[in-house]
This record gives sequence, C-alpha cells and structure tokens, in this order.
Amino acid sequence: EVHLVESGGDLVQPGGSLRLSCAASGFTFNDYAMSWVRLVPGKGLEWISRINSGGGDTNYADSVKGRFTISRDNARDTLALQMNSLKPEDTAVYYCAKHRTWHDLGIWGQGAQVTVSS
Repeated sequence: EVHLVESGGDLVQPGGSLRLSCAASGFTFNDYAMSWVRLVPGKGLEWISRINSGGGDTNYADSVKGRFTISRDNARDTLALQMNSLKPEDTAVYYCAKHRTWHDLGIWGQGAQVTVSS
C-alpha cells in the first residue's frame, strides 16, 4: 500500500533551519505530484508547498514563500522540505501528501513535529 514516512522534525530556535524528509513507497513516486501540509495548534490545517512529478514546478503558500524550499529525489523516492528563518508560528505537525491530481490530495504520512521556540 501507499506509505509515506516523515522524518527530521525537531525543536529549533527562532531564526534557525531544519530539513524534513519523506520516504515514499507503494506507488510509482515519479508519476505523482507531492505536497507538504501542516497542522498548526489552535489554527488548523494549512497547505504550504507543492511540487510536480518531475520536480521542476513548485508552489508555496505566502506564509512560507522565500523561506521554505520543496524538492524531491525521484531516484530515491524521497521528498524534502528545507525550512529556513523559522518563526514560532511555523510550529506545527508537518505532513507529506501524495496527490491524486494536481488539485487533489490523497494519502498523507504520519507527520513530523516541528517546534520553533526560544
């Protein structure tokens, strides 16, 4: 079955950086767009970034644009999110998600906790 496993979550100070990874299995990874979505305590779900199957087309929410970078390594079936200049409001559980279509998310991973605090 489709399986997505996030890793790399941690506690970091404001202004710091962190890199999340997502290991994918159970499907042809390079055929599907992928996204990162986060669950923010007290606020809810927020889509943050999307990447097409080949990795050449990316999109970002305004809240992370210029600070976060999504990428993928199709040879290793992995998705990544590089997070720089982290803010306390970035504190959330971060999920990688497989798209069903360009505009439709399907299965998500279990999530990785990112806490930004001094």
